[in-house]
Amino acid sequence: MTEQTLQELFPTLAGVKLPADIQGMDEKELTRLGEEIRRMIIQTVSTTGGHLAPSLGVVELTMALLRVFNPARDRIVWDVGHQAYAYKLLTGRLQRFHTLRTLGGISGFPRIEESPFDHFGVGHSSTSISAALGMAAARDLAHEDHKVVAVIGDGSMTAGLAYEGLNQAGGLGKNLVVVLNDNEMSISRNVGALSSFLSRKLSKRWVQRFKKEAESIMRQIPKIGDDIAEYARRSEDSLKSFFTPGMLFEAFRFTYIGPLQGHDMRMLTNVFQQTRELEGPVLVHVLTKKGKGYEPAESNPTYFHGVGCFEPETGVARKFGACALPTYTDVFGATLCDLAAKDEKIVAITAAMPEGTGVACFSERFPDRFFDVGICEQHAVTFAAGLASQGVKPVVAIYSTFMQRSYDQIVHDVCLQNLNVTFCLDRGGLVGEDGATHHGVFDLSFLRHIPNIVLMAPRNEPELQHMLATALAHEGPVALRYPRGVGEGAPLAETPRILPLGEGELLREGTDGVIVALGSRVNPALDAARAFAAETGKSVAVFDARFVKPLPEAQLLELAAAQPFMLLAEENALAGGFGSAVLELLADRGALGGLRIKRLGVPDHFVEHGSQKELRARIGINRDGILEALRQLARP
Repeated sequence: MTEQTLQELFPTLAGVKLPADIQGMDEKELTRLGEEIRRMIIQTVSTTGGHLAPSLGVVELTMALLRVFNPARDRIVWDVGHQAYAYKLLTGRLQRFHTLRTLGGISGFPRIEESPFDHFGVGHSSTSISAALGMAAARDLAHEDHKVVAVIGDGSMTAGLAYEGLNQAGGLGKNLVVVLNDNEMSISRNVGALSSFLSRKLSKRWVQRFKKEAESIMRQIPKIGDDIAEYARRSEDSLKSFFTPGMLFEAFRFTYIGPLQGHDMRMLTNVFQQTRELEGPVLVHVLTKKGKGYEPAESNPTYFHGVGCFEPETGVARKFGACALPTYTDVFGATLCDLAAKDEKIVAITAAMPEGTGVACFSERFPDRFFDVGICEQHAVTFAAGLASQGVKPVVAIYSTFMQRSYDQIVHDVCLQNLNVTFCLDRGGLVGEDGATHHGVFDLSFLRHIPNIVLMAPRNEPELQHMLATALAHEGPVALRYPRGVGEGAPLAETPRILPLGEGELLREGTDGVIVALGSRVNPALDAARAFAAETGKSVAVFDARFVKPLPEAQLLELAAAQPFMLLAEENALAGGFGSAVLELLADRGALGGLRIKRLGVPDHFVEHGSQKELRARIGINRDGILEALRQLARP
C-alpha cells in the first residue's frame, strides 16, 4: 500500500510515524485512530490470516500504554504476542503491515530483530512477567530509571511460569508494572478455579477513596488509632477477598488496581499516569472484550483467535479450490472418539486447545473423560502420568512446539516409570505463517533418546489411524507426530489395525538407490522417485520407516547392503533427528562401507515464517528438493 493510499484511507493512522506521535492527540483524534487501527487489522488479517480477535481487543489498551510509556526508553513486554498488531502499527510498521506473516514480511509476533520497540521476542505464553522482571533487575544494576511493563492475558495467567515470576517480583520489590488483560479467554474459554476467581469483579473507585480517607481519620485517633486502622484494614481485606482477585496479587506483594474497563482510554491513561509514580510492583487488572469492534469476532472469538483468510464484510472464510479433504487433526479427533467408544479407559487431555488439537468432539461425546488443563503443558503430562498409574489410558494432545515445555515431565514422570501415556503431537514439522516459535521441528530430536518411548510418524491419514490404535494398545509411553493441514486423500480405514513395532514399509522397488523417508516426507519422496525414473531411467526404492524408535533396524541394514546410495528425508531438525538415528545405526553396525548417504531436513537455524509450501521449498525438503538430492547422489 502506497503512502498516498494510506493517507487517503487511514489519515490519522498514517500520521503516526513514532509512538510518541499519539501523545498530543485529543479525544476525537484518538477515537478516529482506534477505528482506523481496527479497520487496518481486519483488512490485513482477512488476506494474510492471523490472530485477529486478541489484537482487536486491546486497541484502547495499547494506545493508553503508548500515551504514558515511551517504548523508545521504557520497556513493554507482550505475553505470547497474539495481541500485538496494534502495537506494531503504532511503532513504525504501518508501511509493511500488509506483509504480516508472509515470507520475508513482518512477523505475527514481537521480535527483537524486527523493531527496536520490540523489547522481547515471544510466541509461547506466560513468559512476560519473568522477562520483564529480568529487565527491571538489569535496569537497577545499571542505575537507570526507565519503566518496565508486562502485558499478560488471563489465559496466560493459568500457567505456573507466570506465578514464578510474580513470586520473585514480589520478593525483590522492583518497580514493575504488570497489566492483566482479562477477556475471560485464552484461545478457547478459560478453565479452572483461577479463571473463576479472576472473573469475580468489584470495581468501585469511591470504595477505594473512602477506604483511604477513613484510614487517615482513624490513624489520627490518639494512642489507639493505628490499631483501629489495622483492624479495619484486615476486615476490609477479608471482605474484599470474597469479591475480587486483588488479594491474590496483594499476597504476592503487588499493589493491585482494578478491575478497570479496558476500552475506556481516558480512564486507562489516567491510571497508567498514576501508576508510573508508584513504587514497587503494581498489577493493573483491565477488562476487555476479545474481538472488540468487529461483530463476527465478538460473537465467535474462539474461531477468530487465529484465523485464515476471510471476507472482511461477513467474516466468512474464503474458499480456495474445491478441496474437501480432512485435516490430520480431524482424522485424529474422529479416530480417537471411535476408539474411546470401544474402550472406556481412554481419556483425552489438552492444554487450552480443544479445537486446535481436534479433541473438541471428544469433549462433547465423553465429557467425563475429557480434561482441559489450561495453558499448563507440564501439568498435563504429570496429570496424565497419574491417570496412567491407575490403569487409565490418557491421550495428551498438544502441539509439538508446546510439548517442548514439558520435557522434564516426559522424562521423569512418564518414561522413567514406563507408563501408558500416548502423546499426540499435532503440527509436527513446519507450520507456516506463525513462524519460528511455532514450528514443530525438534520433537524427534528431544524424544528419541529417552528410554522406553516409542516414536512414530504417519505418511497419510489411515497410517495415523493405525498408529493411534497401536499406541493405545502398547504397554508403555508412545509419541506420534503428524503435520498441520490436510491429508493426502488416502481412504480412511474402517477399523484401524495394530502395527508391528519397529517395522517400516517398502513402497517402491528400486536397485539404483533408496530414499528412506519419514512421515510427511514419504509422499514427496515417492513423487521425486517417479520423476527421477522418468528423467534418468533409473529406479530408486522408497522406504517408509514409520518408526523413529524402535528403528526398523533389520530392514534398514538390508537396504544399506543392497543399494549404492541412501537419501534420508524428514521434516525435523537434522541435528539429532531421524536421519541421525539411521546414521548411528549404520555406523554402530559397521554397515556404512561405500554407501553414499545424504540427509535432508531442517537445517541448524530457526526457520522464518511463510507458507508451508514456500518453507519446504526453501530448505529443500519438497519434491523438487528431494529430486535434486537424488541427482547429486547419482553422479559418479
